Amino acid sequence: MLITVVFFWVSLSVLFYCYIGYGLLLFVFNRTRSFFINSAKKQRTGELEPVTIIIPAYNEKDVIERKIKNTLNIDYPADKLNIIFITDGSTDGSQAVIGQYPSVLLLHEAERKGKLAAINRAMQHIKTPIVVFSDANTDLNKECVRRIATHYNDPETGGVAGEKKIISNGKRSAVGDAEGLYWKYESFMKKQDACFNTVVGAAGELFSIRTSLYKQLHDHIILDDFVISMNICLQGYKIAYEPEAYATELPSASLTEEKKRKVRISAGAYQCIRYLKNALNIFRYPLLGFQYVSRRLLRWLVCPVMLVALLVSNVLIVTGAGSCLFYKIFLGGQLLFYCLALMGWLLILFGKRPSILTIPFYFVFMNYCLVNGFVKFLKGKQTVLWERSMRETAR
Repeated sequence: MLITVVFFWVSLSVLFYCYIGYGLLLFVFNRTRSFFINSAKKQRTGELEPVTIIIPAYNEKDVIERKIKNTLNIDYPADKLNIIFITDGSTDGSQAVIGQYPSVLLLHEAERKGKLAAINRAMQHIKTPIVVFSDANTDLNKECVRRIATHYNDPETGGVAGEKKIISNGKRSAVGDAEGLYWKYESFMKKQDACFNTVVGAAGELFSIRTSLYKQLHDHIILDDFVISMNICLQGYKIAYEPEAYATELPSASLTEEKKRKVRISAGAYQCIRYLKNALNIFRYPLLGFQYVSRRLLRWLVCPVMLVALLVSNVLIVTGAGSCLFYKIFLGGQLLFYCLALMGWLLILFGKRPSILTIPFYFVFMNYCLVNGFVKFLKGKQTVLWERSMRETAR
């Protein structure tokens, strides 16, 4: 009975810390520090540095012209902004569309080796001190590059993470609501991480690094954006956060498409742990190691197991002799939570918006995808040549 109670409280403590406690701890710390010390860094003004934007695009003909026009419309000196599209392996004629724009550099090879292989090749053509990465199916705001570039006046900044926003195409979808809510949470956490020390991994829709800090990586790495940005931190630099530089993206076309995307990301997360083992050296990276474990590893490795342990231990305690009222109420709360998640899933399957049920549903859904991703990782079934997830179409 004692062991079961210990399992219950350990599971509950880990889950609370991972999803609420860590963010709350940083929020309180950052607010307290700003009250006593003006820790906000002043961005030094200076001449804008030349920048290159890299956009990998595999069979993106449907959106490629829109992306080109969006990128050319960015508010930055034209003589200091270079644009590279990589279309390796594309067979839909998207390279012909790009060829109509002489100010854009096109890199194309017939063989498709994956996104990171394309980035590794494109980096050999970069001559600017700053490089920005973006996805082909996102739109960038006009001020994004200017906002990003100002951070590099701080010599401690090795990269800048932008914001990702999920937008509507005129109709609100259940998947869109869930994705949008998740990325609002992620944005809050990025802000707290950056104020504390550094952003722990950037999203590929929009992020930037100093070109000189880029390290050639193995082509088969799945989460290229996460590993690239974390490697900047392992070199002693920080990833800043710029919410006024953002990429907008339509939500996944269906729950099936969102699951495909989440499982791939999850498999990539487990894969990259080996490549980032140095981040666990708390003697060399005390703050980064604390953030990496709290922000990422606990969620990836521990939380799915703790969810099962919490439920099983709660059931064993309640069915045992002499359990107190607290454990019975808590078990009822757990069962209610999972019932609400199931109701949210059923509503989405029938094309309805789950409203407040989005929260329990998406929480369970994310952990379900983590388990699926772990299985794929163990079996080696997640290839770097992943199938593109379909997004809702713009009106």
